[in-house]
Amino acid sequence: MELLSKTLARVKPSPTIAVTQKAAELKAAGRDVIGLGAGEPDFDTPQNIQDAGIAAIKAGKTRYTAVDGIPELKQAICDKFKRDNGLDYKPAQVSVGTGGKQILYNALMATMNPGEEVLIPAPYWVSYPDMVLLAGGTPVIAAATLENDFKLTPEALEAAITPNTKWFIFNSPSNPTGAGYSWDELKALTDVLMRHPHVWVMTDDMYEHLAYDNFKFCTPAQVEPALYDRTLTVNGVSKAYAMTGWRIGYAAGPEKLIAAMRKVQSQSTSNPCSISQWAAVEALNGTQDFIPENNKMFARRRDLVVDMLNQIDGMVCPKPEGAFYVYPSIAGLIGKTSAAGTKITTDEVFATALLEESDVAVVFGAAFGLSPNFRISYATSDEALKEACTRIQKFCAGLT
Repeated sequence: MELLSKTLARVKPSPTIAVTQKAAELKAAGRDVIGLGAGEPDFDTPQNIQDAGIAAIKAGKTRYTAVDGIPELKQAICDKFKRDNGLDYKPAQVSVGTGGKQILYNALMATMNPGEEVLIPAPYWVSYPDMVLLAGGTPVIAAATLENDFKLTPEALEAAITPNTKWFIFNSPSNPTGAGYSWDELKALTDVLMRHPHVWVMTDDMYEHLAYDNFKFCTPAQVEPALYDRTLTVNGVSKAYAMTGWRIGYAAGPEKLIAAMRKVQSQSTSNPCSISQWAAVEALNGTQDFIPENNKMFARRRDLVVDMLNQIDGMVCPKPEGAFYVYPSIAGLIGKTSAAGTKITTDEVFATALLEESDVAVVFGAAFGLSPNFRISYATSDEALKEACTRIQKFCAGLT
């Protein structure tokens, strides 16, 4: 009898985690590797949030909690949605999980049946298709191309919807491209969704507060209130509050869906870390003053990376509206050969050669469903970014 599940054979490990691990191994071996694969801020968790976590420990708030969140955090989430997005939710419509990833996974596990489809724009966060497969569904990919600034067009959305489409996963600003949809761009998509009442919307708003220049964030149920009853609005404290390791994600949606997600969580992890929940209460209710200051640094780093990469012949790097990623195209470099003799046939070969020959770790575009590209996370120091981009420039200058 085979030990491993046939379902598990349908999925692959996270490429972003694999790249980060490989970079760490090379560093441990003495290589001067600059890792640009990890999607987390390099800032410390703000002091007021740290203090709230410490206070929770000292107050003995270290026991089991309700499966999907303490009442205080659920209320803080309701207040956040009202304050930031104009959306009215009750605590019974809120679910808190161990990171945004668990929230998405719970929703898929609670709703998917064999033969049902989940529509995912590409480039996509690497985990979306594999979570759909684990839940027994079928991922359907719709391309959002460089020519359209990595944004899905209404026509492409319409063409990809079938009678079997259960969910549409939407992510803005995007991981991996940083592309953010304006109100009008999102309204064009929600107009399509209104013509297909069987399609539910799962919106991943994790990068909501990481928005630059004049970009204004908006979310589907805000743009089209008629979608409210079939939308799961997902968010978390990881990115904007530099709390990746605290592992708190949350969502709001119809009570029936939230109850089903609670059932899944009750038989998997049960409650998220109690200490992290109290820290998240402070994150959402406390001062938000540091977010614009952090965003100024992120915007500066974005501009630095975009400028240096666009100096490379054969590379095109759009300027993103949000998040902390860029997703340059290397279409003009395919077919060339590196100084060490590696023929660049794919973006995965490019990323591997860049790591082995220039000690820069990036994530290849095929992992995100659109090639030939690669992803850089610019959530690291200016010095590291300058050095990494200089190495990339030298590597590409050596291609013949």
